[in-house]
Amino acid sequence: MERLICLVIGYCFGLFQTGYLYSKAHNVDIKKEGSGNSGSTNVLRVMGVKAGAIVFLGDCFKTVFACLAARLLFASQPDMVGLLVLYAALGAILGHNYPFYMHFNGGKGIACTAGLLVSIDWRLTLICLIVFALIVGATRYVSLGSLVVVTIFLAWMVVFGMMGEYGVRAGLLPEFYGVAAVIAALAFLRHRANLKRLFSGTENKIGVKKK
Repeated sequence: MERLICLVIGYCFGLFQTGYLYSKAHNVDIKKEGSGNSGSTNVLRVMGVKAGAIVFLGDCFKTVFACLAARLLFASQPDMVGLLVLYAALGAILGHNYPFYMHFNGGKGIACTAGLLVSIDWRLTLICLIVFALIVGATRYVSLGSLVVVTIFLAWMVVFGMMGEYGVRAGLLPEFYGVAAVIAALAFLRHRANLKRLFSGTENKIGVKKK
């Protein structure tokens, strides 16, 4: 029951579509502009750096709030709360990616995943931020940087989970790894088209206008 509660809480937070609401407030329908995605990267390309940053932070912090809610609600279960935080984050990502009121077509969940990183480990957050900045700075591919970050996240969860960093009892570790894997898989699933373009050399580069 705790898992379902955290998923539902997360999904409700995830339904707050920052990009869509922000663009609408500025007389832009982001679903009809650029890639048609409501996430921060498309907002950045269409509306500029300020708008992209605001949307990224909004999407990031809705996951932070969902994870915080899980921690507060289930603080009495310290050997399980680390797992429940992942469920809350998964719910937020699902709500962001598949909002029911937008025909289940939202963003790609990277900013929400960043909110999970912030919620669980500052070291992981810092490493992922540096790696993302280096990759995007060198290649101009936001999608590549994003997918490398979620791969680091998954590997980190497995390694540090085994070391007992997140207080999850041994019997729950396989489930802990499984939820982390689902979160990473969702990122790859939502970036299917980007992966095809990366392999074909036609992926859009941030800050580079199409000819």
